[in-house]
Amino acid sequence: MKITPNIGILNALIRITVGLTLLSWCTAKLVKQPWRDSYLFVALCAAMKVAEGIVRYCPMTALIEKCQCMVDEGKLGGSVDGNIDAADGVEGLTGDAMPYNPT
Repeated sequence: MKITPNIGILNALIRITVGLTLLSWCTAKLVKQPWRDSYLFVALCAAMKVAEGIVRYCPMTALIEKCQCMVDEGKLGGSVDGNIDAADGVEGLTGDAMPYNPT
């Protein structure tokens, strides 16, 4: 499986900076209160963000991009003509859905 970078350099630098900041904060809190599991969880999430920034690959971004491609191709449900049948399984999801644009 070939993994290609799916986040930009600026996004990677932001992830590394925020991850290291959270990691240092959690480490300081864990020294004072080592019995708190919430600080350990935040430390693991921060370490994951640092790793994502270093490798420039985010699995959640890849999943969202893959799902978006599936929706665009009409593989995720709904019918091609826009009518929803009971056999479609997903109500309200059509292959020709308009993208969200707030402006």
